[in-house]
Amino acid sequence: MKILGIGSRIKHPEHGAGVVTNVTAKHYWVTFIESGLETIDVDSEFEVIEALEDEVDSVSFYEVERTLKNLLQKWSDVSQIVPIADKWKGGKLIMEPGTATQNKEVPIDTFFHKIIMVRDRLRVMEQKVNASNLDPSEKVDLQQYITRIYGSLTTFNVLFKSTNDYFVGEKSK
Repeated sequence: MKILGIGSRIKHPEHGAGVVTNVTAKHYWVTFIESGLETIDVDSEFEVIEALEDEVDSVSFYEVERTLKNLLQKWSDVSQIVPIADKWKGGKLIMEPGTATQNKEVPIDTFFHKIIMVRDRLRVMEQKVNASNLDPSEKVDLQQYITRIYGSLTTFNVLFKSTNDYFVGEKSK
């Protein structure tokens, strides 16, 4: 019996049609249309719709996903996932107006995500300033301004799980 390669299409009696997404010596990882990702034994009963036998040494989807994440983190303004402090998970931010109008509630996870986006965009702006053709004095002025923005955002450091992710402004002298 030849091992099917990644990309082979099969029809399983219980799970229906699917595509082999990873192969080990004993198992196929198959993404089925109806039931999603399932692991089945290589010698289990199924009908081969299309066999790709020369593809066994191909890269798995996990490796492709991991590589893509690494590339995105290296070359875009997408940051790694920054965890929120455990005590805030599932919480909500309640904004109470000074007038007799209704409160606004926002899931704290959503608010935290927005703060992370602001931080990431500030970092990209900082990189663009550093790489620009501005006069050195203009670069310094903009960098100081960005640092003061970080300082204004230190209030939100309480939301971060790790101190490594904190906003850091100008250090006092």
